[in-house]
Amino acid sequence: VEADLGRAIALRVARELVVFLKRPGGQSQFSATLALQQSDGQFEGLHAWITNNLRRDLPLPALADRARMSPRSFSRHYRQSTGHTPARAVETIRIEAARRMLEQGTPVGQTARRCGFGSEETMRRGFLKALGASPQAYRERFGVA
Repeated sequence: VEADLGRAIALRVARELVVFLKRPGGQSQFSATLALQQSDGQFEGLHAWITNNLRRDLPLPALADRARMSPRSFSRHYRQSTGHTPARAVETIRIEAARRMLEQGTPVGQTARRCGFGSEETMRRGFLKALGASPQAYRERFGVA
């Protein structure tokens, strides 16, 4: 689609086609990673790097360095491009990765460590804020039986 119609249309199609294996009637289709992408792809490589380095501490200076920008410039450009702060984006990517792991039956503690939350409590607070459910409740509802 991107080769024929361009990046912007390809992203719109990708957002429309996101589906989950099991989804209750009230839960919308959503991909945090797709939501952070923009038509020019400026931070696409950074998002892939974040996804592959979730266990690491990912402070603003490290992200700015990875994007080859000063922290102030990076923060401004990132927010203009994605509509989110870099810290919010990292949390969103971590939550999406944790959701996938919990859906596969990975224990909550192991998921928290692998996704870089630092503690189960930090992951729990993030889940409650983003999804309205604790990681354990999410795992029980959407995990492999």
